Order: sequence, then C-alpha cells, then structure tokens
Amino acid sequence: MSDDVLTHRSTVQGILSRENLPLDKDPEILSLRPERLSEYVGQCEVVETLKIGIEAALKRKEPLDHVLFHGPPGLGKTTLAHIIANEMEGKLTVSSGPALEKGGDLIGILTHLEEGDVLFIDEIHRMPKTVEEFLYPAMEDFAVDFIFDKGTYARSHRFRLARFTLVGATTRVGLLSAPLRDRFGIFRNLDFYGIGDLMTISRRSAEMLSVELNEEGGKELAKRSRGTPRIVNRLLKRVRDYAQVRSDGVIRKDTVEAALKLEGVDDIGLTGLDRRYMQTIIEFYKGGPVGIEAIAATLQEENDTLVDLVEPYLLKIGMIIRTSAGRKTTEAAYKHLGYGYQKNLFG
Repeated sequence: MSDDVLTHRSTVQGILSRENLPLDKDPEILSLRPERLSEYVGQCEVVETLKIGIEAALKRKEPLDHVLFHGPPGLGKTTLAHIIANEMEGKLTVSSGPALEKGGDLIGILTHLEEGDVLFIDEIHRMPKTVEEFLYPAMEDFAVDFIFDKGTYARSHRFRLARFTLVGATTRVGLLSAPLRDRFGIFRNLDFYGIGDLMTISRRSAEMLSVELNEEGGKELAKRSRGTPRIVNRLLKRVRDYAQVRSDGVIRKDTVEAALKLEGVDDIGLTGLDRRYMQTIIEFYKGGPVGIEAIAATLQEENDTLVDLVEPYLLKIGMIIRTSAGRKTTEAAYKHLGYGYQKNLFG
C-alpha cells in the first residue's frame, strides 16, 4: 500500500475519531467562556441566586426554574446559560427570537428536549407573538397544544414535554409582554463590570491565549473596555496581535495605548461611533434634546444599533441623558470631545 494511501487513511481516521486530537486543544480555538459558576467573575448577586437555585433543584431532582437575564450586550447572559446547563448536567439547546418565525419552529425544538435540558433563547423579546403563545403552556405545564382540522371538525391535542429549563436573554426587557415575563421564576439584571473584575477576566483570558499581560497593561485594557467582558476579550486579542508584531509580545500599558489608538478606542473606551453620536447631538442639534430617529437618520445607522450598543454605556458614564423630549449631551461630553460647554437654555 502506498504512503499516500496510508496518509489519507490516517487523516480520515483522525477526523472520525472521538478522541481529542492536539488541534482540538489549541488555545486559539478554545472558548474563553467560563464553564462553572466557581469560574465566573463579577455579578455576585446573580451568581449567588443561581448557586442557591441550582443546588436546591438538584436536591429535589427537579429542573431549575425558568430564568430571564436582561441587560446590555456582552455582559454574560449567554455564558450564564451555558453554565446553568453544565451545573444542571443537562444538554443546552440554543436559539434566538428572530430565528423562531413560526410556531412549528418552537414546537420542533421543545419536543426534542429531554428531562433536565436547558433551552436558551437569545433576544427573546423579538420572538413573534404567535410563537410566544406556544411557550405559555410549555413553561407552566410542560405541554404544547396542537389543533387538528378546522371549523366544526377542529380537535385539540395536548402533547406532554420533558421537564426543561428555559433561559431567556434580552437587551430590551420593556418590550417583553407581561404574560411571558411573569412566567419566569428567576429574573435578574446584569450590570456593567468594574475595573477590578475586568482585570481578573483579562488575566484569565491572557493565560488561556498564552500571552503575557502585566498589571498596568491589564488595568489600561480594563479602563477601555466599557465595563463589558466581551469587549475586554475582543480588545485583548487585538492588543495581543499588535504586541506580537510591533513589540516583544508582552502586553504593557504603552502597547495597549498604541494598539487601541489604531482601533479608534479612546482612553475611556469610546469608539468612533460613540464620538460621532455625541458630536451629532452637539453640532447638529445644539446639544439636544433630540429624538433617536433624528440622530439615527443623521448618522445613517439603525435605531436599534444606537439604543442597544451605543447609549447604555454613554448613559452609564453620564455623557448623555434621556428626557421626555429626547437625548441631550452633558457637560462631560462637551469636555471629552473638546467643545466649549454652553448650557442650552431651551433644553
């Protein structure tokens, strides 16, 4: 048998093998997500609530109550869904509100769940109303109702489901209907992270990525990460690239500053879009108040992009305020952008 045939056979056997190959353990393709609550950093009250709920559910040999997480993107909602599945020793099924276009889509997922499984629905507020109504009996009674035929021949059949846990995540909790919101047993908000927690996350991620990160470099990275773990991990990868190509591979404060200057991220974590958002209000609308639709039209961006990605952090750090008449920039925004501040007497 030729060497080429032997090589091909060994390659195919490697692809079909259930064993972990060296490539599978490459840190570049490993997820940076923690897998257990003990590894999760920050959100202490949320973590404590989940620890108690999971331990009690395991003692009773029952599924965990349905869980709803809400808060800005990147704070760990999806990560916590994975952790819940791991802690409950169940299989995780992932979907999203926009992907569930018809009731049949949801029923197909629900009927394939096994006892103790976890169903995670991201952006659950974007689920169509007709699909949402199938969730009500599924969440309360672990059953779905089918209607056969039409008119006078219509018949209803109730199909029993395995007991499961629904984990919902939303960035717009106000858009959830009251009947759906009230069916969640655990309802927690995720808030922005502090510098200390972000430094801990960046150190852990740096170890997993096999890159050296010193104390000052980690602090500078945390300051520019908008209080968001997803962003600190994304920026860490960009700074790592810069350090390996333009420096000696060690991430220091000056390395972070130089790398993120190229990325357009300033010293408090604001991006080009954040600055253009505030500049638009100041230059075109005299500091506000102005409606979000007008800002979006001027920037040629979608409303949802500004509401979900830009505004939460700007509100958190006091760069803008929301009023009944619209958005306004604060004195802090004027100073950060280098404008002379003049109070709008008509705002």
